[in-house]
Amino acid sequence: MTSESGDASLLSLIDRLAALLERTDLTELEVQHGSTGLVLRKPSALVAAAVAAGAVPGIDGASPSGQPVAGSDQAPAARPSVKAPLSGIWYGSPAPGSAPYLSVGGEVAVGQVIGLIEAMKLFNEIKSDLAGRVVKINAENGKLVRAKQPLVEVEPL
Repeated sequence: MTSESGDASLLSLIDRLAALLERTDLTELEVQHGSTGLVLRKPSALVAAAVAAGAVPGIDGASPSGQPVAGSDQAPAARPSVKAPLSGIWYGSPAPGSAPYLSVGGEVAVGQVIGLIEAMKLFNEIKSDLAGRVVKINAENGKLVRAKQPLVEVEPL
């Protein structure tokens, strides 16, 4: 087995384990194989652990001194984003040195190609499921993106 096919196999396994964790009431899943270990946690488990350790001041609307935190009565609004449909290496342009598919401030339409994800030596066109103005591009060119990771944040027009 080559290193690349081993990496693809490992990413596939991690995606399946993450999906399993998401479908259950478990908050944490730990896997150990030889000297390699992996721990997957739901975001709720991370917040609960931080609150228990006192590491997240203001989670209950108060600062460590007990004073209310300004604006803590409402959660920040999450911006709509196009999410990665699979794990792999992100490319924001059709070829090295060519213009990117998207730029911050530009507009994107539903069905428009926004980038490529390389997985198992195949390049998969990623199309937007949102329309609007590009506010932020979260994915870094040539870097690993995970399934369901926000790639591009969009402000609806």
